[in-house]
Amino acid sequence: MAVIRANGVALYYEIRGAGPSVVLVHGSWGDADCWERVAPGLAEQCTVVTYDRRGHSRSEEVLTQGSVHEDAADLAGLIEGLGLAPAFVAGTLYGAMATLRLAAARPALLRGIAVHEPPAVGLMAADPDLRPAADEAVARVAPVRALLERGETAAAAELYVDTITLGPGAWARLPAPMRHTYIRNAPTFLDELRDPDAYDLDLAALGGFGETALLTQSDDGDPMSGSVLDIIDLALPKAERHLYEDAGREPHVVRPAEYVRVTLPYALR
Repeated sequence: MAVIRANGVALYYEIRGAGPSVVLVHGSWGDADCWERVAPGLAEQCTVVTYDRRGHSRSEEVLTQGSVHEDAADLAGLIEGLGLAPAFVAGTLYGAMATLRLAAARPALLRGIAVHEPPAVGLMAADPDLRPAADEAVARVAPVRALLERGETAAAAELYVDTITLGPGAWARLPAPMRHTYIRNAPTFLDELRDPDAYDLDLAALGGFGETALLTQSDDGDPMSGSVLDIIDLALPKAERHLYEDAGREPHVVRPAEYVRVTLPYALR
């Protein structure tokens, strides 16, 4: 098992392929395994690194409150420690937030990014016209948070999958190892919910990122994603967009061939 110490924490990682460096950053609840359907295709022309974020699965569990700042610093440490800079980084959901944070804080480490449906509720809350949608998003997660606060991780994971990500009855259809991963990593989602900066971005700092940024969403994904990406699009000097059809919140899982086809040209720039 490959482990690197980055930003003071031991991170599990996998590396495959050869060529320009690509780092894939998973979202909430999951781990590096979520990229298994796209990593081989990207690795045909790139050096692809996947890893478990701190507190997730095979990486070190830290018993202090986690933050998006730590996740971005961990990502920077991983890139530097493995000698990958400048790397192309693709993040999904909360992993997209860490990716955008790194683009704002350490742009020299990156030669481009791709982010799918970053849950930047804070950007919407700052706009009076979008505030109701932001409040609705927070309300959807509130029952999951309540279960996590009581330590009912299995129930919280099931409710999250069935009501927020995949739809009614989806939890029962998930393979047992995937259900185990969700339950194992449930406490990290509570850290995200408790972090006041987790779902916000410094748009002025992000505007200093001069490389190409691919912003993607799905037509059946998170309903607030379009508004969030519109705001981020305006901040970035070189933003491009792509819409996945019928791919939900995880196009790298549901539409892996399309994900590779869309992302690879950016990774090779």
